[in-house]
Amino acid sequence: MMKKPRTTTVAALIFYNPIVEAVAEKPVKLKITAEVTLRNCEMEYWEKMLHFVDNTYPSQGGVVFQVVSTHIDPTIMQANLSSEATLEWSKSNKTEAKQVTYKVEFQVDSNFGIPGAITVINKYHKEFYLESVNIEGVVHFACNSWVQPDKIHPEKRIFFFNKAYLLCQTPLGLKEFRESELEQLRGYGKGVRKLSDRIYDYDVYNDLGNPDRGMEYSRPTLGGENCPYPRRCRTGRHPNNTDVSTESPVNEQTPMYVPRDEALDDSKTKAVAAGKLKGLLKNLIPTLRNASMNSDSIKDFSEINSLYKRRTPLGVQLPIENWSRLPLPSMLTKIPQSIKEIYKFDPPNGISLSGGASCCLRDDEFGRLTLRGLNPLSIEMLKIFPPVSKLNPSIYGPQESSLKDEHISGYLNGMTVQQALEEKKLFILDYHDIYLPFLNRINALGERKAHATRTIFFLTPLGTLKPIAIELSLPPMDMNSPSRQVVTPPVDDTTYWLWQLAKAHVCSNDAGAHQLIHHWLRVHACMEPFIIAAHRQLSVMHPVYKLLKPHMRDTLAINAQAREVLVNAEGIIESYFTPEKYCMEITQSAYRDWWRFDLEGLPADLIRRGLAEPDPIQKHGLRLLIEDYPYANDGLLIWSALETLVRTYVNYYYPEASLVQYDTELQACYNEFINVGHTDVSHADWWPKLSTPEDLTSFLTTILWIVTAQHAALNFGQYHYGGYIPVRPPYMRRLVPNQGNANFLADPQGHFSSLPSLPDTTYFMSVLDILSTHATDEQYIGGRKDLSVGNSELNEK
Repeated sequence: MMKKPRTTTVAALIFYNPIVEAVAEKPVKLKITAEVTLRNCEMEYWEKMLHFVDNTYPSQGGVVFQVVSTHIDPTIMQANLSSEATLEWSKSNKTEAKQVTYKVEFQVDSNFGIPGAITVINKYHKEFYLESVNIEGVVHFACNSWVQPDKIHPEKRIFFFNKAYLLCQTPLGLKEFRESELEQLRGYGKGVRKLSDRIYDYDVYNDLGNPDRGMEYSRPTLGGENCPYPRRCRTGRHPNNTDVSTESPVNEQTPMYVPRDEALDDSKTKAVAAGKLKGLLKNLIPTLRNASMNSDSIKDFSEINSLYKRRTPLGVQLPIENWSRLPLPSMLTKIPQSIKEIYKFDPPNGISLSGGASCCLRDDEFGRLTLRGLNPLSIEMLKIFPPVSKLNPSIYGPQESSLKDEHISGYLNGMTVQQALEEKKLFILDYHDIYLPFLNRINALGERKAHATRTIFFLTPLGTLKPIAIELSLPPMDMNSPSRQVVTPPVDDTTYWLWQLAKAHVCSNDAGAHQLIHHWLRVHACMEPFIIAAHRQLSVMHPVYKLLKPHMRDTLAINAQAREVLVNAEGIIESYFTPEKYCMEITQSAYRDWWRFDLEGLPADLIRRGLAEPDPIQKHGLRLLIEDYPYANDGLLIWSALETLVRTYVNYYYPEASLVQYDTELQACYNEFINVGHTDVSHADWWPKLSTPEDLTSFLTTILWIVTAQHAALNFGQYHYGGYIPVRPPYMRRLVPNQGNANFLADPQGHFSSLPSLPDTTYFMSVLDILSTHATDEQYIGGRKDLSVGNSELNEK
């Protein structure tokens, strides 16, 4: 007769002594209990977008769990395994709770060892979300992943105990499972992806256009020898019929693929939908107004100011009158003010909406926003005057700027230009080389008119930036006569409006550079290859993976959505920014000519732009040339905190350089990030080496800086700093006229009709409002409690 298994605790297994056990005649069977927690998710995602298994293949039902030991059975040299435990649940067993917990029991031998992993097989027809498995309240597996039916994905899912191991330190019982788990995640550039897949692979950006719809929707493939670009996550969709080298666009039959665990959860999907509805409602009144007018142009600043709520609290709402059957213009006048207020936008922080000429960007505000606004990453110290272009002079004309000493010498507080340069008082926003190669094509689009701008700032004794000259360039009509105009601060009413228009074009250039280069390219596109490499080459047990995991969350899904609705042909970016269909080509040229990973960290970036100089006496080893520069002031504090955290963490796991050099997972991840993810620039000599703990600290600090503080600076202020269009227009519809232009002289203020149309204005404001919103489950870098490495020093720091 078989003996009944004894019930034990995990503690008894953990403190098992193999020497004592060796004298036992036969291991004793023990019973252990585990709590399995599932997320009670809505099944809409699966039911709408995943294919169910054909009912002709009957399912056995149930979910099979098995515990894996860190120890091996020396007789067969394989990990000790528990018995299988099957969990079943009924469709009738429904609850409104967010989590559902079940209990399962396993049998193990008394010499089982320490639980190190758990395997899961789903024999149901639908996926489920496994949150955690807790064995005897001692060993906790934080799973947080979808588990697919075995008819679709026959391989076992593997979840490891939340402890970090370098590859060389992996317990013997887990080594095979560690490699097996990584193999499940690696793609090899073939096959069509199912939405239930968890495969990470690389591809070029060949999915932005839709040539089957017409050649005007065709877009160049980004990535390759002649068009360098970072790689994206491969989706494996079917090719277009017109151009088989490109992927077909997303539709209901072929939705956008991201690895299943990267998909946005229900709360984020609902938040995005709620944001879209909110934007739709805020566009209701302007849309009705526009339908009643013969022109969509903005005639007066008061039309823009009327889009915003009053800053005073709303009064008692008036009853809604029966205005729905009135003629449209009359209907608008009959809508009660209290109702209109509900559908208006919140005023962007710190922007005066008083109306009239004050709605233009003041010079002091222009300088302030350059340092502490939405794009504090473009300002540079001016090292040479006049500025010099790097573009080919045989194509784009003389490289030297048209700016002269006489344009700026009267604004330098008595200094000569040379003195101002030597004392590092001159700074520049230089968008000349970024925009000029594209201007002929942009200005031929009809509703887009742009200059390539250079703006010179003087650092005043108060430590503020004052704009003192703007150069507006167009491609030359011939090589000997460049089309350039220099505008300086106004001396009368006419030059006042000329100066305001010039600043509007600068801000339009700046809006494009911010969104296309600093935000999309540097943060989203250039970090995606690292996230792919990390999932393909770093085990979830790897300490570097554990450090980075929360910072990689949602990026692939957000980037996939961007390729679907933001950066695709006729997407939001093309529709509302100056370069229109050439937006992504501008990012490609910036990547080819300018982007360098070794200069992406904050200190290196500040030094590259001449905003800081190395100084070992200073707190962060840098002396800022502009003392009141919040992006740098606050950023260096965050950089220092991140660097301290990372250095302590790295030194704990890598006390010797050899551990870095011979960590094959780490080196494979880094090499793949460079040679596959950034293959088009992999030959560059500026890529940092990864040989020492200090090298690893620098690399990881840079990654964390980009995806945390730098992204926050570029993203979450988009509405607050960019939500008032006269101050920051995403595009302009007319060029700046020459000062002697008769039409301009007759009505200089009327040229501000070159701002975006009212419908475009309100839609763009709605988009910025959505993009600026924090997620409901936002994680903040100061709130992590999962980086314990066994020493209190790290936790304190």
